[in-house]
Amino acid sequence: MSDNKSQKMYNPLSELISDEIFELLQSRGLINQKSLRDYEIRKKFKQMRQANISAAEAINRLREEYPYLQFDTIRKIVYHIYK
Repeated sequence: MSDNKSQKMYNPLSELISDEIFELLQSRGLINQKSLRDYEIRKKFKQMRQANISAAEAINRLREEYPYLQFDTIRKIVYHIYK
């Protein structure tokens, strides 16, 4: 017997849209994965900064979670530095 909750997709936008809408958009390929990743990074960075973690330490912790991203890339994401 399978548990429905374990099969549910994680909705990182739950404060903005319902799980059902997220799953529908995801299933139709309408969610930009890079933008979603960047949103999650900014959200985690903000939470760490509110917990009095230095910006450099917060970025280093995010690098551990996203090892394929450089320090400067994460810095650009969290500070919205775009060309």
